[in-house]
Amino acid sequence: MKKIIVLSALSFAALSASAKDIVDTAVAAGKFNTLATALQAAGLVDTLKGPGPFTVFAPTDEAFAKIPKADLDALLKDKAKLSAVLTYHVVSGKVMAKDVKAGKVKTVQGSELMLGTTGGVTVDAAKVVQADIVADNGVIHVIDSVVLPK
Repeated sequence: MKKIIVLSALSFAALSASAKDIVDTAVAAGKFNTLATALQAAGLVDTLKGPGPFTVFAPTDEAFAKIPKADLDALLKDKAKLSAVLTYHVVSGKVMAKDVKAGKVKTVQGSELMLGTTGGVTVDAAKVVQADIVADNGVIHVIDSVVLPK
């Protein structure tokens, strides 16, 4: 019996050590380098490493590449505007793709995103290209474009 308890405790400790928050999960995926840089520049890394839960509609590096370089560089230097854009991609709570309902949802930034469910999940004009990447403190849905607050 003692062996089972010790093995269970060791297994749980190993599992806990390998668990990742939203930021670590995104970085490990390897396709969110620009997002990681932007989160760092906006000072939002600690927030998204917090307890959450959060639902993040995460633009890939390819999505950020659709923004003209000069515009992206200017955005990365404007902490307030960058923070507003990034928090517009975040919703409080853990919303899995199967639970998405068409309509408006309030973002952490304060504005509303328009979610659609016809032909897959959409977020404003962006399409969710990969859903339900689970992290310790929420879920990531990969989107193909950067969405901007109105």
